[in-house]
Amino acid sequence: MKKALKIVGICILVIALLLAAALTIYYYRNMHWYDKYEAALKKTGAIEQQVTLPNGNVINYGEVANDKPALLLIHGQMGEWESYAMTLGKLSEDWHVYAVDVYGHGESSHDESLYYIDVNGDDLIWFIDNVIAEPTVVAGHSNGALTAAYIGAYGGENVSGVVMEDPPVFSTEEGEWENSFAYINTYKPLHEYNMSEKSECYEAYSLRHGYFGDKYGGIPNLAEKYHKKHPGEVVKIGVLPSIAWSVHQYLPDYDLTYGEHFYDLSWNNGYTHRQILSDVHVPCIIIHEKESIDANGVYLCATSDKNAKEAAALLGDYGRLEEVEASYHSFHSRHVDEYADILKSLQK
Repeated sequence: MKKALKIVGICILVIALLLAAALTIYYYRNMHWYDKYEAALKKTGAIEQQVTLPNGNVINYGEVANDKPALLLIHGQMGEWESYAMTLGKLSEDWHVYAVDVYGHGESSHDESLYYIDVNGDDLIWFIDNVIAEPTVVAGHSNGALTAAYIGAYGGENVSGVVMEDPPVFSTEEGEWENSFAYINTYKPLHEYNMSEKSECYEAYSLRHGYFGDKYGGIPNLAEKYHKKHPGEVVKIGVLPSIAWSVHQYLPDYDLTYGEHFYDLSWNNGYTHRQILSDVHVPCIIIHEKESIDANGVYLCATSDKNAKEAAALLGDYGRLEEVEASYHSFHSRHVDEYADILKSLQK
């Protein structure tokens, strides 16, 4: 009997140790998920630099230089040029890559008067004409994809093609906006936070008041605790999978006022998406992650399948729609080879 109990005790101890090891690994990976981005970025040899425009605005960008055709990358909301880290190495096999910080993000100018699709778009057209100074394919992600479309429509002869990666086309206009995951999870809480007394950090507030709300339990308190212990640094939450809070990675260099222009849709600045797409007269590929809708009818995707097809139709003979599986709105990082192949197809 004693021998049997001893064996049971040993088994329980082994299981406990294995469970503790698994939890430790889980926690470590969640806390250090960005390490692979930093390692990948270092491997590419990308050089970070800045250019000051004649109007005084500053565009910060990373460059992987070679003698390949030019490619300009425009990140999405709450990103930075480094968010393309996992993709830069592969892309540089076929492209001379420039990746910019959008205004209000990273080290580019932070000025509320610049947070509009046409203002930022026009300055990126200047960047193409004066810094790149050769025919350029423009690839944007999320709202950066809409900016890429604007550049494709009004950028002139140095814009040779456009790739729109999972654009929130039509869904970030009146009519559909308030029924989207982006509005409920990000922009509504962001606006309410800006209007509040800001008694806790934005990361904690957004977790507490976003789409998942009370499902996070006391985790927002952990975010606030980390913020107080590490002020000015990226908030890390080891008990949550990084996919749930990785959007916070670049928040220290993000102007929350930028988000206000999405909350009230003023970022479009009078332009309609239909108008912009109809004016694109260069080859344009739309990469669309297939739609996902929750039980309450909230769109968990950037835009619907119907909207993506309508956008492609507006492009006419210039457009091509690439339907891909859902990738947490980060196709370029999760399917690097496929993303690179789609972009390379424009070289033909």
